[in-house]
Amino acid sequence: MSTTLSTGLTTPGLSSSASQAASNFAALTASNGTSTTSSASNAAAQLTGNENTFLTMLMTQLKNQDPTSPLDTSQFTTELVQFSGVEQQISTNSSLTQLIQLTQSGQLLQGSSVVGHTLAVANSDMPVQNGSGQIQFSVPSNQNVVVSVSNSAGTLLSQSNVAATSGVNSWSWNAKSSAGVSQPDGDYKVTVNAVDSSGTASAVPFDVIGQATGVTVSGNTLNLQMGKVTTAFTNVQSVLN
Repeated sequence: MSTTLSTGLTTPGLSSSASQAASNFAALTASNGTSTTSSASNAAAQLTGNENTFLTMLMTQLKNQDPTSPLDTSQFTTELVQFSGVEQQISTNSSLTQLIQLTQSGQLLQGSSVVGHTLAVANSDMPVQNGSGQIQFSVPSNQNVVVSVSNSAGTLLSQSNVAATSGVNSWSWNAKSSAGVSQPDGDYKVTVNAVDSSGTASAVPFDVIGQATGVTVSGNTLNLQMGKVTTAFTNVQSVLN
């Protein structure tokens, strides 16, 4: 829509300014689902610029309108309502950003209380710390279990046959390959499979055991560090000491 003034000037559509402001704000916040403080500030600045331009155009139109055919007030009233809506949206998102940041800070402080403690974590990567790695798993009955350990390159380092008993079982690795070569502390992939009498293997859920060494935030996720292993804090199953 364009509006022609009695002076012969043609101005852009009044309803486009607020819509453009909303589009700009949506683009700023689309990257991670929530606005950052910088994004909210940029959006507010753009909205102010668009609103000032709109008001300038509106005043010019009112001053130069044809008295016999006055400007339809419903057009600029709708535009003002749109500006108000976008302004409220920016304010709400800015407040939510601050709330998220405060929540993350609180979670980080709470999470740091487990640093130094030994934890059981549902994770396929086992931390080897001080030359040792450990897991725990449960089976419904006595059965043979095969525990395999591989390095980050996928090379099989160790494979152990374990006579598991009904209930919770623990297994530890001395960080040595099947050839007796010591492996450095780090992140190792583990699989646990129960083998029945016919030789059929089935995966067994397990938790890795390790000492918490740090807590970090990545985006909206609170992460736990156990040596070289990083996992979501929600994977923590229990604190063992």
